[in-house]
Amino acid sequence: MALTTIRTASLQPSLARRHCHTLSLLNTAAVDKWISDRKSLTLTDTFTPNHLADLHITLPTRDGTRGRPYHPPEMGASLGYGHHLAFFHPRNPEAALRPDGTDADFCPPEPFTRRMWAGGTMQWNMDPHSALRVGETACAVSNVVRVEKKGFNTNNPDPNPMLIVTQRIEITANGRTKPSVIEERSHVYLASGGSKQLNNVLTTHPIVQGLPEPDFSFTYKPSLTTLFRFSALTFNGHHIHLDRSYAQEHEGYPERLVHGPLTALMLLEVLLFNRPDLRLRAFGYRARNPIIVDRLCTIHGTFTKENTVELWCEDTEGVVGMTGNVSFL
Repeated sequence: MALTTIRTASLQPSLARRHCHTLSLLNTAAVDKWISDRKSLTLTDTFTPNHLADLHITLPTRDGTRGRPYHPPEMGASLGYGHHLAFFHPRNPEAALRPDGTDADFCPPEPFTRRMWAGGTMQWNMDPHSALRVGETACAVSNVVRVEKKGFNTNNPDPNPMLIVTQRIEITANGRTKPSVIEERSHVYLASGGSKQLNNVLTTHPIVQGLPEPDFSFTYKPSLTTLFRFSALTFNGHHIHLDRSYAQEHEGYPERLVHGPLTALMLLEVLLFNRPDLRLRAFGYRARNPIIVDRLCTIHGTFTKENTVELWCEDTEGVVGMTGNVSFL
């Protein structure tokens, strides 16, 4: 679910009362204890060719429909940039999930139950012997490195308090001592309560200014099938991607939302679709607006200076859903 911008000045009185009431009910002691607790998770996975083949056939840059033949992953080949996102998911029973279908790992206590993917970074070890490879087994160690509280000032309460939780994930292949990939990912957690149509009332589409003329573009449509397949690949049961009624009635969106990590991965994919020779060093991205299922998206890219490219995804109305930048050798 992509991060949105909340405008509080236009709050209807009834909504303001509801959300101030939500803030008054916050158990700040429980939140502070959760922040102080050490949170870590270690997961092991194998980059199996079959799972990667399912990922490749899901991505329009690799599925053989854009003038390039489909090539299944081969044992020993380098893992695609960002393709680790399809691995290292918690395997929790359904009974342990939150009501919205998300894993409870790294989630703050109630009432912060509404989760949005806000952005992140990836850094790749440039040692040529450090690349992750198809068929390898690797370990991902995740730790919460930052928690930011927004709107907790009781003297000037924000009607929409939130927590921004950032994880750091180090992925190291078996037999090696240094991580091949270091990733940070940030989620925003909003407090539950108030109007079910909060996003329709409070959310605007902030304009992203200063974008350059693109050097390349790639248009595709993330469909319900795309969302289902990516949810299955990442073992992601979040209802915002699967259940129209939930998206509309509980989150206030017109339809299901495209996964934040899927769009981030597509930024990388489109860059490499146009420049497959690049060796990437680092990637940073930020969700700007929700990306809605079954709407055409176009990813643009511009080489802004030596060894740097700016990327962004926008819909047919020009609303920018995500921006990113990549540095390369």
